Amino acid sequence: MKSALAIPDAAEPSKRTPAARASASDEPAAPRPASSAVDKADNDGVLNAMSIDVEDYFHVSVFDGIVPRSKWPEMESRVCRNTERLLDLFDEFSIKSTFFVLGWVAERFPDLVAGIAARGHEIASHGYAHRLVYDQTPDAFRDDVHRAKALLEDASGHPVAGYRAPSYSITPRSLWALDILIEEGYTYDASIFPIRHDRYGIPVSPREPFRIDRPVGTIVEVPGSTVRVGPMNFPIAGGGYFRILPYRWTRWGIDRLNGVEHHAAVFYLHPWEIDPDQPKLAAGALSRFRHYRNLSKTEARLRALLTRFRFGTVRQLLDARGLATDNGSATATLPYLW
Repeated sequence: MKSALAIPDAAEPSKRTPAARASASDEPAAPRPASSAVDKADNDGVLNAMSIDVEDYFHVSVFDGIVPRSKWPEMESRVCRNTERLLDLFDEFSIKSTFFVLGWVAERFPDLVAGIAARGHEIASHGYAHRLVYDQTPDAFRDDVHRAKALLEDASGHPVAGYRAPSYSITPRSLWALDILIEEGYTYDASIFPIRHDRYGIPVSPREPFRIDRPVGTIVEVPGSTVRVGPMNFPIAGGGYFRILPYRWTRWGIDRLNGVEHHAAVFYLHPWEIDPDQPKLAAGALSRFRHYRNLSKTEARLRALLTRFRFGTVRQLLDARGLATDNGSATATLPYLW
């Protein structure tokens, strides 16, 4: 299967994906001051969700075989300084975000978690040890999400409602994780990406937030954002898609979601993605491409995005859609069987 991040040959415009056709230019124009209401009214005032997966550069799944977890404490940590840069940027643009914090980070840097919460942002869980869900047993997964939730609640002083799996690893073979999340007190999950990818994805899953009725209770699913072109969903959610594909692809996709579909986008980024000076780790060519491509351009792109669109927390998005409590939209079973 080809990677979802593969970019077609520029010499064959008729065969380009929508992402490649979006623009021949890779970079946004210089953003106007944050105080300007540039273009934000064009999208009917839709509030999108900004989210940050708080992990260090060496936590990334593609480096599992290069930096074993036993070596993590020996690595130079850059997560605090990079997260602080994002916090300052969000203050500059007067937005709030949801920070899905790795429990390992919270255990070592509880003041970072407390500082995020003190600045008015939502704290959510990224698990403890950044293990892919489908590589864990149910018991190991329960221990991981329980430990992370306790650490985050202790450090922030606030209840933790949301969870996002490392690498969106709730897939057809790990749907059992939803039951454990419900039993552990999580009320929403942001781990299902409705795309085809070599490592994750459930392409037939709904593209908008929805309730899932499970045998043990109910949870709200907040999928990564896509646009639908013909029979295919294309990712516009952030992360590598934001860095590697042309900036105008993300801008066009969120414009389409907000202005045409009247839906909110759920955007995500990692602190290491604004750090071009991070240590370079040995990895395969595809992994190096996915991780290091355009790191020097991410912050400027993010500034342009914050200038153009309205953002808030995942909790605010769910509140606006009546999905944050047991009242509101009806529950549904999953729209697929495995």
